[in-house]
Order: sequence, then structure tokens, then C-alpha cells
Amino acid sequence: MKLLNIIRTLAVLFIIFVATLLLLDRWVSAQTESQIYHDPAKLPAYKVGLVLGTSKYIAKTLNPYYTYRMSAAVDLYNKHKVDVFLVSGDNAHRSYNEPRTMKRDLLKAGVAKNEIVLDYAGFRTLDSVVRAKEVFDTNRFVIITQQFHCERALFIANHYNINATCLAVQEPRRGMASFKIRVREVFARIKAMIDLFILHVQPKFLGPKEPIIDPLIQAPIKHDPTPIADKIIVLSAAIKTRSESQ
Repeated sequence: MKLLNIIRTLAVLFIIFVATLLLLDRWVSAQTESQIYHDPAKLPAYKVGLVLGTSKYIAKTLNPYYTYRMSAAVDLYNKHKVDVFLVSGDNAHRSYNEPRTMKRDLLKAGVAKNEIVLDYAGFRTLDSVVRAKEVFDTNRFVIITQQFHCERALFIANHYNINATCLAVQEPRRGMASFKIRVREVFARIKAMIDLFILHVQPKFLGPKEPIIDPLIQAPIKHDPTPIADKIIVLSAAIKTRSESQ
């Protein structure tokens, strides 16, 4: 009888634990719902698009999460919705370099070299989002990733008063694999809350600002320093000379 009571108590605690996780998960989604776009045509134009990195291959198989992010980024570029890409990801070692891989694929798709900025210290979502503001000096940008990732990234951005939106790109439907990723996302959100509200975690690396320069912005018009009064005198002399020659 005593064992049965223990089992019942553990079952109730487990249900409460799971319910709490699900409620916090839904809270993150609700907090960011209005900042997420699904249709690229409805997305406002942005100077900077932050592409969150992931591995291109999983066990030598092309990762659809990566493919969909790249395809969406190129589509925004061709639609003139984004001028410059900030590609942010892990740079664990020489053979695994997410930013460099993304840059290579963007170049192949026709994106200009000077319109791609690399962030090699985007070890996790918090680092990528916060560094976009603190290091690359941009406080208005669109994040490009899948919706579940959008919600967590925007939740972090809002905590740091960063003006960001997100384009939710296509997600692969792979049954149990997708379910596992979604479950992992629930725990990733809990960890994000702990990092933000309890531990006050900062990016692993910060540093001096490296402002993103939009290559499409035209150089400022050079003003003639000659005083207006001097210009009038020169113009009058030219008119007088022309009159005398006629």
C-alpha cells in the first residue's frame, strides 16, 4: 500500500512537471507569435538578414533544415527583401565551419561576396542574436530559420530589447525525427529561460563593434566647399565677359 502511494505521488509530480514544461513552451510561442512571418511577400524589407547556422549534413545526408534556410535566404535576396546576410554559426574546428559553408552556398546562389558577413562565434542561438546587436551593430533585422527556432530566437531578442522579426521557413516532415527535435526544443526553451532570468548568461565571445556596412547604400554626395558669395562673383564675371565679347 505504501509503495502504491509512492507511485501515485511520483506520477502526479511527473504530470505536473510535464504540464509545466508544456505551459512554458506555449508561453514562449505566444510571446513571439506576432513577430513571425510565413509569407516572404508580406515581410518588410530589411537591411540585414540573420541566418542561424546548422550542420549541412547529418550522417553524410543533406540536412533539410539547412537546405530550407538557405533556399529561403536566397529567395529573400532575389525579392530584394534583404540587402546583407549575417551568417552565424559554430566554428568548432577546421573541418566543421557553419558560417563558411553558408557563405559558400550563398555565393553559388548568386549573392554578392560583399553582401555576406560571417559570425564565427555563433555557438548557440543566444550568441548569434545578441552578437548581431552588440558586435555587428544592427538592432533591426530578420532572422531566417524554422518556426520553432524562430520563437526561441525572438524570445531571446525581446529580452535584450532587440528589434527583430523572423521568417519561418519550411520544416521537414520526418515523423519520429521531427518529434524528437520538437521535444528537444522544449528543453532548449527551458534552458534559455534559465540563462536569461536566472544565470544572466552572456555570449561566449564579444569584442569591439564591427558594424555591417550595406554595400547598396550610395556614397554621400560631396558638397562643394566654395562659399555661395564667391560662386555669385564668379558667375557675374562670366556673364560680363560673355556680354563684352558679343
